[in-house]
Amino acid sequence: MANVFPFPAFRYTAKAGPIHNLVTQPYDKIPPDLQRKYYDASPNNFVRLTKGREKPGDNDANNVYTRAAADLEAWIRGGVLAQDAAPAFYPYFQQFKHPESGEVLVRQGFIGLTETLPYEKKVIFGHELTHRGPKLDRLLLTRHTKSHFGQLFVLYDDPQQAVETRLDEAAVSPPLIDVRDHEGVLHRVWKIDDPAVTAEIQGVMAGKKILIADGHHRYETSLAYAEENAGVPGADRVMMTFVNMRAAGLVVLATHRVLAGLGGFPAEAFRQRVEQWFDTETFASSDELREALDSAPAGRSAIGVSLQGAARNYLLRGRPAALETCLPDLAPEERSLDVVVLHRLLLAEALGISDEDVRELKNISYVRGFDAAVAEVRSGQAQIAFLLRPVDVRKVAQISFGGGVMPQKSTDFYPKLLSGLTVYRIG
Repeated sequence: MANVFPFPAFRYTAKAGPIHNLVTQPYDKIPPDLQRKYYDASPNNFVRLTKGREKPGDNDANNVYTRAAADLEAWIRGGVLAQDAAPAFYPYFQQFKHPESGEVLVRQGFIGLTETLPYEKKVIFGHELTHRGPKLDRLLLTRHTKSHFGQLFVLYDDPQQAVETRLDEAAVSPPLIDVRDHEGVLHRVWKIDDPAVTAEIQGVMAGKKILIADGHHRYETSLAYAEENAGVPGADRVMMTFVNMRAAGLVVLATHRVLAGLGGFPAEAFRQRVEQWFDTETFASSDELREALDSAPAGRSAIGVSLQGAARNYLLRGRPAALETCLPDLAPEERSLDVVVLHRLLLAEALGISDEDVRELKNISYVRGFDAAVAEVRSGQAQIAFLLRPVDVRKVAQISFGGGVMPQKSTDFYPKLLSGLTVYRIG
């Protein structure tokens, strides 16, 4: 089962400047305009390490990876970053407002290391289909800096919430880091370096399976790096934020599918075809559709559809017997997942959109927010929107632990983890 480890992280010191000018969103959530803002915020902003600017004259000797390595060494020499004296776990709490309900929640987790193990060992599990293999960009960065800059977001199952008890005890003291990001999320970090307590946390986690919530490619990059550096102390460990999948603040948002460029899309023919698998109900407005989708009972697939034109909002409710007949290779829990049914039947069978088309984003895009997805259809940007409910995390775990995988973008965990809170230097 999982081996987790405390570690002495490198962290920003007071010499670096105000923490709100230093930390960043994950590297793959930093578009060019946000990258510019980070560069302008401080010469010590973490973006220089995790997603540096490319320059016209870049070559093998001078590029984003060599500059990241040079900046890291300079910051350590100059006291901008300093290493903690003892191995520790780092409680990490995020207070945020739910994007849809407005409810204020706190997600609790802790930052630590775990041993990188191939998926075949059945200790660490992915839940989404990916382009298998390491992401070259992240592998080059790790090779040059010999460091992990961002945390993978992973889940474990602990009904007794034993680790949370220790996290709450640590959170009584003032946090080491207290910063609000540009989306209004409050991030706070503490430190647990008492060997007795860290050993207790290790003992609790030793019996757990780990589910990757966010960071599949980065994990596969870590596996590749560990294989390249077999025998190097610490090369087989990766930095993660561990969150109990039963935590009250664990939020998964729906990611809707929006389609365009389908040519002369035959809306009525599409509806007639899907009626062999689904019961359909029409609604006069998208608001009525949303209410029906939100109230649809769990255990039976329900997918909203919004099409261009009047009276084009309807709900598809899967007929269990029909789905079992046409999807015999899937387990019952997989057939009850809206996103799986959407990809297998509505996209592949009804519209002829292949898995390769989806991977290449041909005719399909992903949208967070029901209203935003419907708006693309109403404005004429898209021809059809498939509207989904958030997935149940424990159902995702059940499928993943059983060896199944889900389509890409099946889950959207909110909020994202900040980068720049801790750095793990290999060896």
